[in-house]
Amino acid sequence: MKKKGGRKILGFMVKEEKEENRGSVEFQVFSFTNKIRRLASHLELHKKDFSSERGLRILLGKRRRLLAYLAKKNRARYKKLISQLNIREQ
Repeated sequence: MKKKGGRKILGFMVKEEKEENRGSVEFQVFSFTNKIRRLASHLELHKKDFSSERGLRILLGKRRRLLAYLAKKNRARYKKLISQLNIREQ
């Protein structure tokens, strides 16, 4: 992972590609994954922040549904995405 402007980005999500394909399933999963990682690190410090925990659960559900959709529609893109984001297959 590289840091750019205070944000972590992955090499496969080039800036131009992100601006063009913000509605793609891959970009949405990438965005949810970044938010999930930020919230998880926040919750490690603030264990009793239950409203953030609820937000994390909501994001996890949205990402899970998007990944299920992608796995059903295009298995190759799904496999490539989970390997690039380093998230496990369920």
